Amino acid sequence: MTDLKSIFAEKFALAIEAAYGAEHRDVDPLINVTNNPEFGDYQANIAMSLAKKIGDKPRNIANAIVENLALDNICAKVEIAGPGFINLYLENSLVNAQIQVMAEDVNLGIKPAETPETIVVDYSAPNVAKEMHVGHLRSTVIGDAIVRILMAQGHKVIRQNHMGDWGTQFGMLIEYLIDSGWDEKATHTSIGDLELLYQQAKQKFDQDAEFADRSRKRVVNLQGGDEYTLKLWRYLVDESMLHFSQVYKRLGVLLEETDNCPESFYNPLLDKVISDLEEIKLLEISEGAGVIFLDGFKDRDDKPLPMIVRKSDGAYLYATTDIAAVRYRLNELQAGRLIYVTDARQSQHFAMLFAAVRRAGWAAEDVKLDHMPFGTVLGPNRKPFKTRDGGTIKLVDLLDEAELKTASVIEKKNSEMPEKQRQEAAKVISIAALKYADLSNDRIKDYVFDWDRMLALDGNTAPYLQNAYVRILSIFRKGDIERQTIDKGAVIIQASSERTLALKLFQYAAAVEAVTERLEPHRLCTFLYELASCFHSFYEACPILKDGIEKDVRNSRLALCDLSARVIKDGLGLLGIETVEQM
Repeated sequence: MTDLKSIFAEKFALAIEAAYGAEHRDVDPLINVTNNPEFGDYQANIAMSLAKKIGDKPRNIANAIVENLALDNICAKVEIAGPGFINLYLENSLVNAQIQVMAEDVNLGIKPAETPETIVVDYSAPNVAKEMHVGHLRSTVIGDAIVRILMAQGHKVIRQNHMGDWGTQFGMLIEYLIDSGWDEKATHTSIGDLELLYQQAKQKFDQDAEFADRSRKRVVNLQGGDEYTLKLWRYLVDESMLHFSQVYKRLGVLLEETDNCPESFYNPLLDKVISDLEEIKLLEISEGAGVIFLDGFKDRDDKPLPMIVRKSDGAYLYATTDIAAVRYRLNELQAGRLIYVTDARQSQHFAMLFAAVRRAGWAAEDVKLDHMPFGTVLGPNRKPFKTRDGGTIKLVDLLDEAELKTASVIEKKNSEMPEKQRQEAAKVISIAALKYADLSNDRIKDYVFDWDRMLALDGNTAPYLQNAYVRILSIFRKGDIERQTIDKGAVIIQASSERTLALKLFQYAAAVEAVTERLEPHRLCTFLYELASCFHSFYEACPILKDGIEKDVRNSRLALCDLSARVIKDGLGLLGIETVEQM
């Protein structure tokens, strides 16, 4: 399948060179898909950007470019509009050829990356001995979508679940376990018990100085490798992992046990981080603590902001572990790109982390270090989403509620659906609705959690897209037609709505590529919503199974239906969202 934007870019480069010389050849022609077919299929805005450089009116520049533009067999018409927009109308023969190639392509136009990278994606990262809550939803869902999209383009993706399983709180938890005698009945403890255990241990830690002192000593035992302490620590980790795995399976994300690389993994590497920082004279002492001062980071008083990597008592911090993780991922995993999916409140931490490893020379300039910050999930009051009594919403409870609400909606819409089938559909659609509500929003922005909106069958929602897929399948069922018998290359574009649908389908690969470049999954969501809308318009305007429809036309429209279904299913799959056969 031809990349039309690339073809246009090449043709415009030649035309600009012919009109204004080689020094302007590499100027971006600014070619975009038009939203209104009256203004062509594509539009180039190059004339406006060249105006100042050339010193002439944009419309005159547009005329000079068009006079030298060779688009035979590509465009049926090229016209100049307004102050200098260049509107490009594709040849119907090209549209037909392109759609046939796409229909027969198992990859639907998505091409492997020219230079595949090894990419580490760090996401989810729950804390041991605590239940996953609504705050973990965004990191897990967004990270999983990015992983799938990068893999689809041929990159080697290494998933990393950087769980919190080390530090002072574990001395507190283990000491409380010992005091409670829970180590003798560990097999009867659930994650809910651990959550309560944490709350009780924290309360005792805050109120009992003797217990707090023992807890700190227990941390020393843990870090020193005391076997009994490690036994209880492993119990906390194993019990938590059982809970995490169940949640991941229910969410349908790719994270597996082999992807776990928690804080404790890097503990043996921390001394080396500090000694190496000392050796390159990057470590400074400030009020007894080991710190790194980095250019451009100031506190509220406009004083240099330290990145603390060793406390005054010799203990290490998250920053130390994160530096060790960067070194391990670049050196041992041989990654060329690191992506971290976390709450936006950690933006400064990662900015300092990246600056530190660059300055230390541990991350070369050609290594890509990306932080993917995301906003907060808000309740109807536009404050962080909480339970009615102000507590944090457990992720399991949210999934349960989603499934119940979805089953109720399905029953109202399709009361004849068998109970078992309704329950199975509710499981898929509820997870899809939750994921899509998150992914379809610009990740950096906060979004309001709204059950009615995310479960709606209209608008930019997962149920709308899933229903579009189901609607296409119903065409084949109604006509008693097996999809595998369809001639995928039978598409012949004639009607305007067919053309609009075809042009939208062409944009699939570009939508996927945009997510890779900008790390913004909502761009793929927007494309899928627009595609589904185009399909519905096509379906209303172009009869398919109606008596009297010519065989060639019927086969062509069936092939368009099949291609639309494949792209919707594939696109949702890249977002980690399943489709259903009936709703």
